[in-house]
Amino acid sequence: MTDLAQFLDAGRRVILAEADALTTLADQLNTDFAQAVALVINAKGRIIVSGMGKSGHIARKIAATLASTGTPAHFVHPAEASHGDLGMITPTDVVIAISNSGEVPELANLVAYTRRFGIPLIGMTSRADSSLGTQSDIVLQLPQLGEACGSGVVPTTSTTMTLAMGDALAVALMEHRDFTPENFREFHPGGKLGARLSKVGDLMHRGDAVPLVQQDTPMGDALLIISQKGFGVVGVLDDSGRLVGVITDGDLRRHMTGLLDMSAGQTMTANPQTIRPEALAEEAVAAMSGQITCLFVTASEDEAKVVGVLHIHDCLRAGVI
Repeated sequence: MTDLAQFLDAGRRVILAEADALTTLADQLNTDFAQAVALVINAKGRIIVSGMGKSGHIARKIAATLASTGTPAHFVHPAEASHGDLGMITPTDVVIAISNSGEVPELANLVAYTRRFGIPLIGMTSRADSSLGTQSDIVLQLPQLGEACGSGVVPTTSTTMTLAMGDALAVALMEHRDFTPENFREFHPGGKLGARLSKVGDLMHRGDAVPLVQQDTPMGDALLIISQKGFGVVGVLDDSGRLVGVITDGDLRRHMTGLLDMSAGQTMTANPQTIRPEALAEEAVAAMSGQITCLFVTASEDEAKVVGVLHIHDCLRAGVI
């Protein structure tokens, strides 16, 4: 049990140390950060992010975050850059080079290349007076704090601060560009995030698959439509084709006596809840709480014109839930 307590203490100590480091980083953020954002905004080309070792892993993540939030970016390995990949970098690009010490030899050729061709260079380092710091056009300096490992040799606190700096840069760019969840989905259509950002129009059933009847349709015929379409509901239209009601399993139970002698209009629940095709699928899931398992989708220009139907199972299959 003593060892378990020590493990827990170690975990908390590391997390608290890194949290304190992030607070220090936020407090020390200055106009250099704002200038770096402006430099990236005005870039005509792409953002090239590079780093070696643990900084390289962080650089890959920063490049991926930028790319998925509307800023064209990719990672270039500094060692590979010296063997031909420098040709991937053009004078219209902006380079972000990452090194906590600022003295990583593998970055030297990449840094020299940016200086030779006048390519803007943003350096992320804890030492502004380092080789990287003195060569950079803008330095995003990290506080010189001890690593959370205690021995000062394992990149922990420094990589956490670097990652946070990259996230701050990406979000500042997002806010400037009014980057929306819909924009994000264009770059991230897969996975759980992509599913959550799917639109109702992407998942709904259209055309003949939509269960619809007229108000004067006999309930015997309406029951056949419910059975054939397989959604457990049927929408009811007026003479102009506008949705005026819906018949669900609950409506059938409430009208068991004499049901087959009634029309759809007499059985339906009026003014049903609907959703538009441009709404996010997760909004539809929220609307289908409780007893609602199916929503009719109506056109934005005419809220009563049915263009599709969405079942809770469609959202489940797409991974929205």
